[in-house]
Order: sequence, then C-alpha cells, then structure tokens
Amino acid sequence: MELLRKNQNKAERILRFIVSLFLIPTPIILGSSTYAFIICGVGTILLFNAISGACMIYKIFGIDTCKLD
Repeated sequence: MELLRKNQNKAERILRFIVSLFLIPTPIILGSSTYAFIICGVGTILLFNAISGACMIYKIFGIDTCKLD
C-alpha cells in the first residue's frame, strides 16, 4: 500500500515513540480538559507514526528520511 510506505528512519521512529509515551497519559495527569485531550491526540498520532513508520506530513512535503537507515 503506497499510502503507508515507510518514510522515517529508525532513530526518528524511536524518538516519536518515547515522546508519545509522555503525551498519551496527559488527561490522567492534567485532568479532563480540552487542552489535555488535544495533547493526548498528538501523542496518539506520534505513536501511530512510530509504529507504522509513515508520516503523512512528510508525504505531503516529499520528505523521506528512511534512506538514512
């Protein structure tokens, strides 16, 4: 599937995974506010990017860091 073709290198995926682990539990720490759920949503997107290796923003701008592996 061309839509989910990998375009991130391994170091970038690991960094996104670590950052997502800090952002996802934000509603538990900050309480149920709109701000906390937005941060949680960003963390969820980063987690998807880390697992799949495909970043849609990179795809829009034509960036491919996967060649650095």
